[in-house]
Amino acid sequence: MRRGGDTMPGMSAEQPLRLAMWSGPRNISTAMMRAWGNRADTFVCDEPLYAHYLQATGLPHPGREEVIACHETDWRKVAEWLTGPVPDGRRVFFQKHMSHHLLPGIDRGWLVRLTHAFLIRDPREMLTSLIKVTPSITLSDTGLPQQVELIRFVEDREGRTPPILDARDVLEDPRGMLTALCQRIGIEYSEAMLSWPAGPRATDGVWAKHWYASVEKSTGFEPYRAKQEAVPPEYGHVLEQAQDLYEWMHRARMRAS
Repeated sequence: MRRGGDTMPGMSAEQPLRLAMWSGPRNISTAMMRAWGNRADTFVCDEPLYAHYLQATGLPHPGREEVIACHETDWRKVAEWLTGPVPDGRRVFFQKHMSHHLLPGIDRGWLVRLTHAFLIRDPREMLTSLIKVTPSITLSDTGLPQQVELIRFVEDREGRTPPILDARDVLEDPRGMLTALCQRIGIEYSEAMLSWPAGPRATDGVWAKHWYASVEKSTGFEPYRAKQEAVPPEYGHVLEQAQDLYEWMHRARMRAS
């Protein structure tokens, strides 16, 4: 959500779907946003709580001041936008979220107006990538505790586990996994989700220049490639805790039909 640049709101004739996909860092979340953004019926937004997260935590992320200046920092206004009319009169509002951006001080009440899905990745692969850009990480920085909290929030309210997608499963079978997800949330699958034009998007956050070089070159999901790097010993305690949370979600993950 950019300040002063909101798209004109609208509402499709059908009941809109507001899909919040909660991921941790160094996942395929931006590629997933590209897939949804290539649907004719979908409007996408990019990490709408990031500016609030940076302002509240004071963390020195790349482009921090520009992010705070260009995007909405009041989580209440962000929540109102995310639960309001779908921009551009689209039927689907795909919201790419980092789960650790949902700070403890943010009220959870507005989340009941969204449909939730979760994107997870093996912590060994995620951590070796994350520590290259964010040293001195804690378990909270992985987003895994927040994902578990949100899954339990949905389970308590709806009585069932929401869709959980593992990045490896998506990369190994994007058509099957996206078809299964669409079936779970009650919309039609679109073959347009499998490929997209290279380049930036107007809906990308201003942080794209710091993080999205690879995805801007992409035209589809890249094949899965196992990483051989080991997590450094000093992060062993984070890996151990992260692995427990990941395994809990991985056991409940969605499979392709």
